[in-house]
Amino acid sequence: MDLLRSLPIGLYLEQPFTWLHRLDPRVKMAWLMSFLFAPVLASTWARLGLVLLLIAISLSARIPWRALKQQMGWLLLLGTFAFIFTAIAPDGLALTYQPRLPLPETELPQPSDYQYVLYEVGRITITRRSLDLAMRLGSIIFTLIYSTSLYLLTTAPEEITAALDYFLRPLERFKLPVTEIVLTLTLSLRFIPLVLEEVQNLIRSVNTRAINWKKLGLRKSTQVWLIIVERVLKNLLLRSEQIAIAMDVRGFTQIDRHRVQWHILRLHRPDWVVLGLLPVFWWARIALG
Repeated sequence: MDLLRSLPIGLYLEQPFTWLHRLDPRVKMAWLMSFLFAPVLASTWARLGLVLLLIAISLSARIPWRALKQQMGWLLLLGTFAFIFTAIAPDGLALTYQPRLPLPETELPQPSDYQYVLYEVGRITITRRSLDLAMRLGSIIFTLIYSTSLYLLTTAPEEITAALDYFLRPLERFKLPVTEIVLTLTLSLRFIPLVLEEVQNLIRSVNTRAINWKKLGLRKSTQVWLIIVERVLKNLLLRSEQIAIAMDVRGFTQIDRHRVQWHILRLHRPDWVVLGLLPVFWWARIALG
């Protein structure tokens, strides 16, 4: 098991280097914020359009199937489960629906084939409102999670921190420690692979010992896992201390004097084209409601 490559979300895809990788991180962050705010007060068809747009962007970038399968597989499963559960759950109106039918002795034509209850078998009832809520919930879960995952998949950690530093720089007027926040975020993103590596090494060490968990029982198994968790925390604290000592030795005692430019931000022609499509995106969002 390789935790560094098998996580379903939050990984950075280094190869192949797609057109999404070449875009400026500030442009991608502007689109990410648009995808996060566009579902608010949006209609069902607008949210479904966002889902199709995200899938089209992923396919146009030619992201490998192995990465899409990790990113989309469990997310589609989660969205499908939320859709089914919301569709068969009560719609919250607490109404006893009585269909409007003509009297048996009359044969009046009905004005339309409208039915509030779409499907009913036993205690399972699907109404128009519950189906609409299910479509809204499933689409918003996919849009919010997958847009963030796609941004992390095609943007290096240094580019993310550089973009955040650019957008948060005006807040220095209010004495907000922007540089400290960006440096902390950079170290945190760089520390995540170390955490996964420590967890992976300990899991492998447990597997090589071929422990019979059934013979240990619940109590002793819990004790073993508590020892493993304690060892993970000790190793992580040791790694943190080593990083702090290394930064101190190299002179990183004051952030203002030892500021490192992690990524040079420059807008090229493709960035301007993609940025120019952003107003078109919001026009379509408003037009679809």
